[in-house]
Amino acid sequence: MADLRSRDPAAIEMLERAQEMGLSTAFARAQEIKPCPIGAQGLCCRNCAMGPCRLVGKTTRGVCGATVSTIVARNFARMVAAGAAAHSDHGRDMALTLLAVARDEVSGYQVRDEAKLRAVAGYLGIDNTGKDVRAITEKVALALLEDFGRQAGEIHYVSRATPKRQRIWRDLGIVPRGVDREVVEGLHRTHEGVDQDASNILKHTMRMALADGWGGSMIGTDVSDILFGTPGPVTSAANLGVLSEDEVNIVIHGHEPTLSEMVAVAAEDPELIAYAKEKGAKGINLSGICCTANEVLMRHGVKAAGNFLHQELAIITGAVEVMLVDVQCIMEGLSDLADSFHTKLITTSPKARIRGATHVEFDEVHAYEIAKRIVRMAIDNFPNRGETHIPKAKEGLVAGFSHEYINYMLGGTYRSSFRPLNDAIVQGRIRGVAGVVGCNNACVPQDSGITQVIETLLANDVLVATTGCAAIGIAKYGFLAPEAWDKVGANLREVCEAIGIPPVLHVGSCVDNSRILTVLTQMASEGGLGQDISDIPGVGICPEWMAEKAVAIGTYFVASGVHVLFGARSPVSGSEEVVDIMTKEWPQQVGGGLDFELDYDKLIAKALAHIDAKRAALGLEEYKANRYGASGDRAMMQWLAIPSDRRSLYSRRPVSG
Repeated sequence: MADLRSRDPAAIEMLERAQEMGLSTAFARAQEIKPCPIGAQGLCCRNCAMGPCRLVGKTTRGVCGATVSTIVARNFARMVAAGAAAHSDHGRDMALTLLAVARDEVSGYQVRDEAKLRAVAGYLGIDNTGKDVRAITEKVALALLEDFGRQAGEIHYVSRATPKRQRIWRDLGIVPRGVDREVVEGLHRTHEGVDQDASNILKHTMRMALADGWGGSMIGTDVSDILFGTPGPVTSAANLGVLSEDEVNIVIHGHEPTLSEMVAVAAEDPELIAYAKEKGAKGINLSGICCTANEVLMRHGVKAAGNFLHQELAIITGAVEVMLVDVQCIMEGLSDLADSFHTKLITTSPKARIRGATHVEFDEVHAYEIAKRIVRMAIDNFPNRGETHIPKAKEGLVAGFSHEYINYMLGGTYRSSFRPLNDAIVQGRIRGVAGVVGCNNACVPQDSGITQVIETLLANDVLVATTGCAAIGIAKYGFLAPEAWDKVGANLREVCEAIGIPPVLHVGSCVDNSRILTVLTQMASEGGLGQDISDIPGVGICPEWMAEKAVAIGTYFVASGVHVLFGARSPVSGSEEVVDIMTKEWPQQVGGGLDFELDYDKLIAKALAHIDAKRAALGLEEYKANRYGASGDRAMMQWLAIPSDRRSLYSRRPVSG
C-alpha cells in the first residue's frame, strides 16, 4: 500500500527512523494537527479587535458588516501581499548587492555576465554601448532600485511584455507603479473599513502580484545572472543519497544566493579541503535544500539533498555537520532536531533568527570571509559525528535551462530563436507547454501531486518547465535526466531527442518563475501562436502549494494571461462570488483564470482541455497521439542493427511509435 506521507522511498526510510528515535517531524505534526476548516476556506477575519469573526452557519457578516466575499477576498489579497513582499525583498537585496559591486564596496562579487548586464541595461533604456562596465552596472542597479520605491508611472520591466499585454494592463489600471507602493496599498485596502468590494480588492491583488513577477522577482533573476552567471545545462544528482559518509556535509537551505554562492566557492578552497582531511574527512561535500539548492545547482552543479519536506530528514541522517539557512521556507522545528544530533544549525540573516540556532550574521562586504568561517565550523564539527543513516536513493539530472539557453538550444549560435518550439506546437509534435512549479505540502503525500501531474502531461506530449521544490521533487524520480525520454509521448520524445534535452526543463528557483514569463513572451512575439501569452496552448500548475509566495506567483501568471491550476487546497472556497471572479471574471479581463482543484485527475483533465481549447482557437490541427514519433535516432539504431551485407540507404524507413 502506498505511504500516505510521501512517494519518496528515501523520505519514508527517514520517517521510519524518526519514529524509532521518537523525533517529531512536519509529516507527523501534519497528521496530528487538523487544519481549521473555517480558516482554510478563508472565512475567518482577524483584521480588527472586534473579532476574529468566523462566518459559518447563519453568520453571514462580520461585526463590521463585512460579507463573506469581502473577507475571503481580503484574506487572499493579504496572502499575495506577503508572497510578493518575500520575493521582491529578495530582488531588492540583489539590486543592492549589484550597486555595491559597481561602487567597489564589496569583495568576492563581480559582474560575471557582461552580456546579460548590457541586455538588462537595454530593457531599462540605458545606453550600453562602448561604456565602462562599472558605470553601466551602477546605472542599472540604481534604475532597478528605483522600481521598488517608485510612486507614479510604471515599473521598467512592463515594457518587456507584449504590446497586447501592456494594453490589457493599462486599460484595467493594474500596471504596477512601484513594488513597495502596491504591497502597501494592498495592505491598506484590506484594513478594516477600507475596500469592501471583492472584485475591486482582487483587481488590486493582480497589480500587487505583477509588481512581483515583472518587478521584484524578475529583478532578482536578472541580477543573479549578472553577478553569478546565466545558467546553462549542468549535470548533478538529487535526493538524500547525495550526502557523504566520509566527507564533511554542509547543507545550504533557503532562498538568497549571495551567501550560498560564496560557500560554493569556499567549499573548493584547497586550504579548507586540506583542513578537512586533517580532521579525518576525505573532503567537503556541499548540497542544498529548497531554492538555494536550485541556485547553486544550476550554476555550480551542487547536488540537491531534497525539497522543502526533506530539510528535517537531512538532519535525521546524522551526517550533516552544518545546515546553513537564510530566509523563507525554513522550519523552526529544525532547531530541536539539531539538538538531537551533532548538527549545527546556523542562521545568517538579520530578518530570520531561530531560537536555539547559532547565528553568524552575513554581510556582503565580508561575504567570502564569512563563508570560509562557516565551512571551517562544519569541518571542526566532523569529529563529533555519531551514528549515521544515509539512504542510498539518488537520481542523476540535468539542470540550468535559462531562457537564454532555451533560445540558443533551439536554433544555435547564429540563429537562436523560439521558432522551432512554436513550429513543433503548430505541427502537434508538442501538444502544448506547462509550467509545473511550487512547494511541498505536508498535508498531501510528498511529491505525489507533482509526479502525477508531470507524468501525465509528458505522456500527453506536453513539454514541461519546472522550478523550485517541484523541480527537485521531479528530479528525485529521474525526470530531469535525458533517459526520461522513455516516459513521454512519442511526438514529444522525437522533439526532445532531436534537440538533446530532457522532457522536463529545470528553469531554476521559485524567483526564476520570471524566466517562464520571458519564455512565454518570446514565444508570443515569435509568431504563429497568437499575439500574446494568453493565446499560447499552455497552463501553469502548482500541485502541492504551501507558501504565500506560491499564491503570488500564480496570481501574476494569471494577470499575464496564463490559466493557472492549484492543487492541495483552496483558500477561497468559502465564497462562491470570489471563486467566480477568479474563474470567470479574470479570464475575461486578463485572459487567465485561477482555479483551485483538489482532485489531481480532474486538475490534469482541465489542464489538457485548456491546452486543446487554445489550439482550436488558433486554428491548429487537432492533437493526435503517436502521429509523429518517427525518431531519426531510433531509425538510425534500427538500420545499424541490420547486417551490413543487407543494408541499404533505402532500408532506413521511419520507425513508428
